[in-house]
Amino acid sequence: MYKMPICVLQLSRVVMNHKLWAVFIITFKFMSFVSIMFYWRITEDAKSKTLLHGLPLEVKCPQSVLSPPSPVSGRPPPLPGDIFFVETSERTNPSFLFMCSVESAARAHPETKVVILMKGLANRNFTLPKHWGFSLLSCFPNVEIRPLDLNDLFSGTPLATWYSVAQHRWEPYFLPILSDACRIAIMWKFGGIYLDTDFIVLKYLKNLTNVLGIQSKYVLNGAFLSFEPKHKFIELCMQDYVENYNGWIWGHQGPQLLTRVFKKWCSIRSLQSSKSCKGVSTLPREAFYPIRWQDWKKYFEVVSSSELHRLFKNTYAVHIWNKKSQGTRFEITSKALLAQLHSHYCPSTYGIMKKYF
Repeated sequence: MYKMPICVLQLSRVVMNHKLWAVFIITFKFMSFVSIMFYWRITEDAKSKTLLHGLPLEVKCPQSVLSPPSPVSGRPPPLPGDIFFVETSERTNPSFLFMCSVESAARAHPETKVVILMKGLANRNFTLPKHWGFSLLSCFPNVEIRPLDLNDLFSGTPLATWYSVAQHRWEPYFLPILSDACRIAIMWKFGGIYLDTDFIVLKYLKNLTNVLGIQSKYVLNGAFLSFEPKHKFIELCMQDYVENYNGWIWGHQGPQLLTRVFKKWCSIRSLQSSKSCKGVSTLPREAFYPIRWQDWKKYFEVVSSSELHRLFKNTYAVHIWNKKSQGTRFEITSKALLAQLHSHYCPSTYGIMKKYF
């Protein structure tokens, strides 16, 4: 009978040992990743509960928002379309930054409906939980809170089939990926303006149509979007989302998707080649992302009033990069950049922060 040479046997043992080690290492890394994600979730929930402990369930309406504000003189009637914020997790306890985002948008657009869509309300028979944030938002006549029904939102779009499968499998970045899907579905179905919940609005946005912002010289970002309903560009984004789906690469379904589609839309290789084409425009980084995500700590540094004006003189809304900055504390009454933004653009939320912290 043929016998395998000793050297081949030894090689086979080595290969099998390497395979076992490879499986062990991959399993260890996977379990470590899951443990870190679980720990992060528990820690963030604990931080949130500790931070908000002692806040009242209801607050009195500030005098400045007791009645609908008068139209701004000299400004043309607002273009059709609401302003949308989306919460794709089950959370129904908005943070201070979330509240500031909504309040700043509502104050800058008194004649426009500001809609908050929350997935956590979909199974509550649309009853709002007792929370100071919802109590305060009820004071603003142009703010409306609705449950987020994902099956209904994605129905009639290329995203419906994707969602029916994706919701039943585990992916490391599913919540941000789900948010990426929601924003383009909302823009296609309803049009208007979409904003992430870590924006602070500084200026009127309704004069921007079919616009998105440049994050860097290489990448666009969808944290702000403004489009007419049923726009072909957004339709192409939904198609690309499904056809080139990869849930394991951070940003592949978000900034990278928008960048890919815009380059195809304009038939260009570089964002430097075109700022506008076929009715879709990109605004420079200063418009929405004046502080780069790498420099997010700048928001917690003390700045002068003149520096604040210089930083944001060409800015419509400021992205705070909450993915990086969450959990970082700042002295509420200080001259920290973020404290000044809260004070100027969401004074009602800022008042609650001052009173209880």
